[in-house]
Amino acid sequence: MQQLGLPISLDSKMRLNNFLGDENQQLLALIDDLFNKESSTVLFVSGDRSSGKTHLLQGCVFDALARNLSAVYLDIEQALPAEFINTLSEYEWVCVDNIDQLNTTQQQELFDLYNQIKHTKTKLVVSASKPPGELNLLKDLKTRLSLSVSYLLGQLTDLEKMASIKLKMQDKNLDIDDKVYAYLFNYVSRDLNVVLTTIDQLDQASLQQKNAISIPFVKKTLNI
Repeated sequence: MQQLGLPISLDSKMRLNNFLGDENQQLLALIDDLFNKESSTVLFVSGDRSSGKTHLLQGCVFDALARNLSAVYLDIEQALPAEFINTLSEYEWVCVDNIDQLNTTQQQELFDLYNQIKHTKTKLVVSASKPPGELNLLKDLKTRLSLSVSYLLGQLTDLEKMASIKLKMQDKNLDIDDKVYAYLFNYVSRDLNVVLTTIDQLDQASLQQKNAISIPFVKKTLNI
């Protein structure tokens, strides 16, 4: 699905109804309530790498669009037009990922947007690796974000991580034994992004060698 006027693609698998983590159910209930709230709200979501921040923000956009609401997703790690963030106050849902990567100009733009939506129905959802008080941001912006509803994402269990990977593997038509995932968690990394990158490497090797992705194949390919 193409972003509204932006060169940022949304991942159709990132939906709120498949957002994992027993510890995150309270957050999902909060977001569901926001769809029925008439006033503006700022929600700050923090968490470690691979904790699901992008999944959550894109899931919010998908749900908003499904309800015929205007919505936009931005990733600060990708190039954005200048003087753009502060033009989004007319959107009903604005989700800004990785705000710890904002440059000084973009920080001012986000501060302006924060002030613009005070008397609107806009829901502003932002994410970062750390809570607002621990970020290196302009003082006024940090102060505003510290007043927002803040939520720290819970860590996924290995089983939940495995379920998340399997969901992504459906797009690749890859059927990998659970024992392989467990092996990768134990001997490569428990970071989802690292594991997914490793699986891509294994997939390429398996296609070239015409071998299934098994534990012996993993050992041989990765020299473990």
